[in-house]
Amino acid sequence: MHGSDTGSLTPVVPSGQPLPFVLMRGGTSKAVFLRGSDLPRDVDERDATILSLFGSPDPRQIDGLGGADLLTSKLAIIDPPTHPEADIDYTFAQVSISEAVVDYDINCGNISAAVGAYAVDEGLVVSVTEPITVVRIHNTNTDRILLAHVPTHGGRAAVDGSYVVHGVPGSGAPIGLDFGATAGGITGSLFPTGNVLDELVTPFGSVPVSIVDLANLTVFFAARDVGMVGTEGPSDMTDDMFARVAAIKAAAAEALGIDGGGLIPVPAMVAAPASYTAFASGTRIDAEDVDLLARVVGGRPPVLHKAYPGTLAACTGAAALISGTTVHRVARQRDSDEVRIGHTSGVMPVSARVASDGQGWSVESAVYNRTARRIAEGTTFVRSSTGTQRDGE
Repeated sequence: MHGSDTGSLTPVVPSGQPLPFVLMRGGTSKAVFLRGSDLPRDVDERDATILSLFGSPDPRQIDGLGGADLLTSKLAIIDPPTHPEADIDYTFAQVSISEAVVDYDINCGNISAAVGAYAVDEGLVVSVTEPITVVRIHNTNTDRILLAHVPTHGGRAAVDGSYVVHGVPGSGAPIGLDFGATAGGITGSLFPTGNVLDELVTPFGSVPVSIVDLANLTVFFAARDVGMVGTEGPSDMTDDMFARVAAIKAAAAEALGIDGGGLIPVPAMVAAPASYTAFASGTRIDAEDVDLLARVVGGRPPVLHKAYPGTLAACTGAAALISGTTVHRVARQRDSDEVRIGHTSGVMPVSARVASDGQGWSVESAVYNRTARRIAEGTTFVRSSTGTQRDGE
């Protein structure tokens, strides 16, 4: 008889270190949630654990929880608050798919929505109020407080609702995120160069840019300056476009005196309103429905985002209202605080308020809505060995 008597088999014990986790979607992203106390304190050991958890580096992340996409290879580390005005500490990590690298120099605004819902459901907020609970999140990446307005029902974060996020199937309960108090989180200033507009010299020529530090440190420039029109999807990018974007990012980092090998400053291309077809859904977006177009390149290796980062949406919305910036130059000006950003997967509205005292600009609020949902919770098993041997070798 071929095979074995399965009834006599000894139960298999999972190999690896058990680690409790929660998997959540926030906006157009998805992240693994861990408690900081469950991770090694040593930085190198922590990153090795995270890479093993995600199955990186590997283009399919087949041996871990990673989703083999920039938007789904993300981690949220939750700790007790170290800031007196916060309910929780939240550290965001972008886990590379192709390299053994974990980046901590940016925040994710989509996952920030899930952080608010997670905090409510995990009992990390002292007082849950209905219909809205405000969660004060201390983002350690930028050392700034952001506010998540989480809809609640029965003491838990509400999931069902009619709010639609372009790039996410179905609808959900809207979580309002306000990044108005996050200016200068990386550099100490909303405009770290002291100017709303700078000229950067690159191997491809001189390029006007606006470097803005709100939610995430971002360098904005016209899409045409890198050979784009602003309506591109991921498959439309060329090697020359990527090279030009990388050159501007490097020049901006040099101007700021920071390491250009990280993910910041995040390069964002902007253009005047135009009609286009949204990536994946095939939905037609009319020029009249947006106030500007924006595309973002990021990750390792760099790719065009399939949606729009929430942090950059807050930054883009504020910059669109500040006269003289590259964003303001292309944006349709309306008698409204709302800025409608046309991105790869659709339209993302941001409500922003800015002010000028004659000496400089400040941001009073930068608010957008996302939805979030707890997808899974349980125990994952991290390999005891992080060696490079592959099956069959």
